[in-house]
Amino acid sequence: MPIGPVSRTALSDAVYAQLVEEILAGRFVADDALPAERDLAESFQVSRHVVREALKRLQQSGLVQITQGGATRVLDWRTSAGLDVLVDIARIAPVHPVQILRDMVRMRRSIGADAARLCAETGTDAAIERIGELARSYPPPDSDPVVLVVANLRFWTAVVDGSANIAYRLGLNTLVAAIDAIGPETIAGLLDEYADGDALVVLAGHLAHRDADRAHEMATDLLGGVVDRLDRLVATK
Repeated sequence: MPIGPVSRTALSDAVYAQLVEEILAGRFVADDALPAERDLAESFQVSRHVVREALKRLQQSGLVQITQGGATRVLDWRTSAGLDVLVDIARIAPVHPVQILRDMVRMRRSIGADAARLCAETGTDAAIERIGELARSYPPPDSDPVVLVVANLRFWTAVVDGSANIAYRLGLNTLVAAIDAIGPETIAGLLDEYADGDALVVLAGHLAHRDADRAHEMATDLLGGVVDRLDRLVATK
C-alpha cells in the first residue's frame, strides 16, 4: 500500500495506521530507517507535528526506536512489540494467516483452561452462579451466529473474571479484538464451538462443584477443537 494523503480528521491516527501497516507487512524491515519527518509530512500532506505524534505512538508500540537527532529505525516487532499489536498483526497478517490464527487460538485455549481452574479454586460463589446462569440461558445451536458470538463471549468473560487474573482479562480483551478484526467465521470450527452450549453447561457444573481438574480438562477439550483443526491446516502449508 503506497503512502498517500490522509483526511483532515484524526490525522495522527491515520498516519500511525499507515506506518503500522508498512512495518508489519514487511515493507519496512528491522533496522530500516523511516523517511525523515519532513519527507513523511510531504508524503502524507500533513504537518511535521502530526508525523511526530504518530512516530511517538509507533515507539510506544515497540515498532520503532527514535534516536535524538538521528533516524527513526524500525525494530523487529517479534522481539520488541507488546500484545496490543496482535490486533494489527491479525488484520495485516505479516506471517502466514493460518499460523497466526493457530497461535491466537492456542493462547485462547491456555487462558481459558487455566482461568477455569482458577475460577473453580478461588472464584466467588456469586461469580460461579453467574457462569451457571449464562450456561443455562445459552442460545440454541441454530441461533444467529451473532447471537452465539455474543453469548460465548459473555460466558468466557465471566469465567476469566471469576479467575480474578487481570493479565488473563487483558489477554482476553486483545484476543476478542483480534478475532473481531478478522471475523470469527474465518477461523475453522470456531462457530461450531460457539454453538455447543451443552458443553458450557457441563463446564459450569464442574465449576459449581469446585472441581478444578475437571474444569481445566473440560475447558482444554472445548477450546482445543479449533486448535486441532488449525494445527492440521498449518501442517499442510
